[in-house]
Amino acid sequence: MQRRTFKAALGCTLALAALSVSSLAMAQAWPTKQPIKLVAVFPPGGSVDQVARIIAQPLSQQLGQSVIVENRGGASGTIGTAAVVQAPADGYTFAVVFDTFGVNPSLSPSMPFDSKKDLIPLVLVGTSPMVLATNVNSEYKTFADVVAAAKAKKNVSFGTIGNGSLGHLAMALLGKNANVDWTHVPYKGGGPLMSDAVAGHVPLSIGSVFVTKPHIDSGRMRPLAVTTSKRAADLPNVPTIAENGYPGFEAPAWWALLASSKTPPEIVKRMNEELNKVLKNPDVAKKLDAQGIDVTGGSPEQARAFIEKQMTVWAKVVKDNDIKAD
Repeated sequence: MQRRTFKAALGCTLALAALSVSSLAMAQAWPTKQPIKLVAVFPPGGSVDQVARIIAQPLSQQLGQSVIVENRGGASGTIGTAAVVQAPADGYTFAVVFDTFGVNPSLSPSMPFDSKKDLIPLVLVGTSPMVLATNVNSEYKTFADVVAAAKAKKNVSFGTIGNGSLGHLAMALLGKNANVDWTHVPYKGGGPLMSDAVAGHVPLSIGSVFVTKPHIDSGRMRPLAVTTSKRAADLPNVPTIAENGYPGFEAPAWWALLASSKTPPEIVKRMNEELNKVLKNPDVAKKLDAQGIDVTGGSPEQARAFIEKQMTVWAKVVKDNDIKAD
């Protein structure tokens, strides 16, 4: 009996040692084997696609290996993220995700992966305010006007990039805080949302600086408030929601890179170092700033702490407001 137990323990130890040697060899060879793929989990043209492409070129130069961007949109980023989980965990396939990654677990409990167990954050690329805006000819001149209209039981409606999006959840949370009701109008992305907002077909829009600012700059939209705790550098004259009487209110848009949790730790460490180097590149920082993104960077542990906090905050909002996915 003791001999069998010893043999079993020895076999397990040898298997683990072999696995460790194999993992180390893989990490040492990385990234010479093949091109690296960044899976942008939303279609071309949006902010996730832009972030992936801004990062890809300098990352390729640093690593001496091709870095390609593959768009795998659908189901609020779930389809593309699932593809990364299902790919070999060899350091050649990574996900570029949006803030929906922090919302999806509470909206779609039957996802084909566990967001916390099956994926590991590599780096938090950055954050951005969302902007509550209205058509330039609207009756709403300030955020206070919007709240006053809602308190007067007028039908105040707002558009977002989709049901269960961060904009939707932020307005649901704000409605609870302000003790008012407003009507959500979901769109299939930022393009359709802003088309209707600019035309005045939906009274209010809430979206990232990326989708909103061009229409503010053109004079067709009026910004009323931003959702971060500090004013946006790109919109310094626009007050925060917190400044409007809701202290502590914060709902940032954010972007991150993830890997399969089975990826060798040596590759995770190296990739984090390389991505931080990319984010410190002045040209990259300038391009991200042009998208309205404040660069964050940092360790995988810092990225995980931020993302898991977002999951906790928005899970409560989803539950409290009985929000369902499309």
